[in-house]
Amino acid sequence: MNEQTAVNNFFQEDIALKNAEINTKAQKEFDAFVEKLRAVGVQVIVENDDLRMDTPDSIFPNNWISFHENGDIGLYPMFAENRRRERREEILIRLEDEGFKINTIYDYTSAEDEGLFLEGTGSLLLDRVNHKAYCALSARADEELLIEFCEDFEYFPVIFTANQTVDGNRVPIYHTNVMMCLAEKFCVICLDSIDDAVEKKNVVKHLKKDGKEIIPITEAQMHHFAGNMLQVQGKDKKYLVMSSAAHNSLTKQQITTIEKHCQILSSDLTTIETCGGGSARCMMAEVFLPKA
Repeated sequence: MNEQTAVNNFFQEDIALKNAEINTKAQKEFDAFVEKLRAVGVQVIVENDDLRMDTPDSIFPNNWISFHENGDIGLYPMFAENRRRERREEILIRLEDEGFKINTIYDYTSAEDEGLFLEGTGSLLLDRVNHKAYCALSARADEELLIEFCEDFEYFPVIFTANQTVDGNRVPIYHTNVMMCLAEKFCVICLDSIDDAVEKKNVVKHLKKDGKEIIPITEAQMHHFAGNMLQVQGKDKKYLVMSSAAHNSLTKQQITTIEKHCQILSSDLTTIETCGGGSARCMMAEVFLPKA
């Protein structure tokens, strides 16, 4: 558990185990997850942690970097100081060694000096086909930085606030990607978290305009990480990847609707979800870079 992120990630919980036991359990969950993805033909690049850096959340790489089809990369300002050490140049070198082409790097990390943050595809839900960036504003998603990103990468911003109930109060959800999953032909979203009726109507309007079938989830399902999913391409079909907890929280009707579009792939991530406050989607930084 990262104490620096727990201040506004209310999905994190303490486990009554020693750190060594937690790490062993998390490692088994991680390895099984990778194995399941590779078994269906998803190419997975696993980068080992640098133990000298003390980065408890490096298992969630999608927050510090994003990759784009034209070879561009975004580097993002991180709320927690110990997460800033996750940005490692050798990972970019590794990708080039794997045959990927990198062109321009857009570096927004200097915003950390001003106390402004935008945590990659945790904060940004990117519709890469229709060039829209959905973003729930929070302490980790600054509106000005979002606009700057959209200007640089030519995306249209769809801005709103998403809340959850904590101790009887409505507080911002730390990342957009825990309340919303954007797939090719559908969107899994906790509309109940968008308290402002105008903002909710605007989000729905954009999704419908782009032909997305909307699959609403409840706030309770969101807390089982049913919004933290990612659609990926396997060898011969597409999969919606999620945790076992997310899968088990879905109704039969929701599962049927998802399976109209793609197959579900789930894996047990209980330890990672509980201590880390993130799930399957957070663990994958999808590489859209072209091959050199």
